[in-house]
Amino acid sequence: MTDNPAISIRDVRHAYGEREALRGVSFDVGAGEVFALLGPNGSGKTTLFKLLSTLAPVQSGMISLFGHDVTREPAVVRSMLGVVFQSPALDKKLRVEENLWCHGRLYGLKGAELRERINEGLGRFNVADRRRDYVETLSGGLQRRVELAMCLMHRPRVLLLDEPSTGLDPGARADLWRAIGEARRQGVTVVATTHLLEEAERADRIAIVHQGQLAALDTPQALQASVGGDTITLRTTEPGQLAAAIESALQLKTTALDGAVRVEATGGAGPDLASQLYSRFRDQIDELSIGKPTLEDVFIARTGSRFEEQD
Repeated sequence: MTDNPAISIRDVRHAYGEREALRGVSFDVGAGEVFALLGPNGSGKTTLFKLLSTLAPVQSGMISLFGHDVTREPAVVRSMLGVVFQSPALDKKLRVEENLWCHGRLYGLKGAELRERINEGLGRFNVADRRRDYVETLSGGLQRRVELAMCLMHRPRVLLLDEPSTGLDPGARADLWRAIGEARRQGVTVVATTHLLEEAERADRIAIVHQGQLAALDTPQALQASVGGDTITLRTTEPGQLAAAIESALQLKTTALDGAVRVEATGGAGPDLASQLYSRFRDQIDELSIGKPTLEDVFIARTGSRFEEQD
């Protein structure tokens, strides 16, 4: 856990009828941290986002932001939040600066202070030259930048983003994360939900959510290192049979998934072990590959299933 956390979550449970979306989730997010909630669709991360943003009541457990309980002090919590939803919240029929003006007025800004905040936001996210453009004429990446500028106008302490790069091409996604980095440099704590493995790697820490529970929590580098050395993947028509044969002959732990067997090699033993496996089981192997652990390897190691299987 983190000392003096920006967000504290303790034993949070949430159900939709008979289905448990969250089953006792607990973790902290440090102030000024970029934190990713990573999981496939249906894992529970969006439910957690709704609870953090006060869009849904906490059924069981506790969530607080800078010591303020979301259940007892929702108005205080909302004043500290900037929220970027999966679907854009911009009015596409208004100009860029008109969207920011409306948002600022909702938060009680007016006059010279409102104009200053609009100019500050547009400049921070490099969209000042588009201030008179109608939002509907902007690319998806530019719209996300405008939305970030808008959501930070009231100077929130925490920025929540739900699948922020949905619908963006790779270039726009890179621009988005540069903008998130700018928000972080301003002292804002950032929490983003995502189902994109490569996107989660940009965060300081990652919480992997699986079937409503916390499967792993650490930095991307530490999570990948926890899997071990190289990961050897053996494609075969009979993964269960090959896995059993490897475990029996070499006393190695294997994972059989989706027409393949995965074997983790410790230290730098990957190439030698791959050669040994191919020599002994070549008649059962259609394809062999070796690589460094990825976040998907971490997910498989912690949950026993592929990342996409919950979709």
